[in-house]
Amino acid sequence: MLIDHHIHALAHGEYSYQYEWLRLFIEKTRQQHLNGIGFTEHDEFRHLINISLLHQLQEENPGIEIKIGLEVDYIPGRENEINIIKAEHDWDYLIGSVHFIEGWAFDHPDHKDRFNNNNIDEIYFNYFALVRQAVEANCFDIVGHLDLVKLWGHTPREKSLLHYALPVLEAIKDADMAVEINTSGLRKPVRQMYPALEILQKMKAMDIPIIFGSDAHHPDQVGLDFDQAALLAQRAGYKELVYFSHRKATKIPIDF
Repeated sequence: MLIDHHIHALAHGEYSYQYEWLRLFIEKTRQQHLNGIGFTEHDEFRHLINISLLHQLQEENPGIEIKIGLEVDYIPGRENEINIIKAEHDWDYLIGSVHFIEGWAFDHPDHKDRFNNNNIDEIYFNYFALVRQAVEANCFDIVGHLDLVKLWGHTPREKSLLHYALPVLEAIKDADMAVEINTSGLRKPVRQMYPALEILQKMKAMDIPIIFGSDAHHPDQVGLDFDQAALLAQRAGYKELVYFSHRKATKIPIDF
């Protein structure tokens, strides 16, 4: 049951839920020999999701599991809003992600120069503190692209990456959440998946479950580099993944 849990058919609002467009994602899922696909739009575009169309596609493609998730931006103070979003639909899972540090869209190319004008270790500390808050908010099932802050290639200088990530991993373990191996980092300047191997190894030692996600914004990216994700997971010692339905996780062997 290998599922790509992180698909944005709407991208950032450039596309819409049209039958032929969504069918391309389903066909790519089949070509990639995946068992399923999770449409996981950014929460700001959730009003554009056509759930009845996804149900139609599920009926027409019984060999492909179609999941409906949501990627929700965690910003301190959004907890009540997020709980309302959770209740809007019977989501299969919610991915919690951090894209903003005190209003700074650090992963947007128009704002990446700020990395050059600030203390990198302070940025890492602030980023992982926010991810920990997201985990402790008890709103999500999965942590999205755990070490996204590295995407432009900047690395901490005073402490290790694991030093900043460890308090988050402890919170994830306490919250019984999963972490995605997100292959989109291979398409970014850092040229690494999220999270890094050293974090995955610690996660495995802590028995934190994993999923795979491509963070696809186009059909061509569905399941992209999942062979490398499987190798990375196995290097860290993982033999199992989980997949989500109705916010419940089920274990499956890594077989790719």
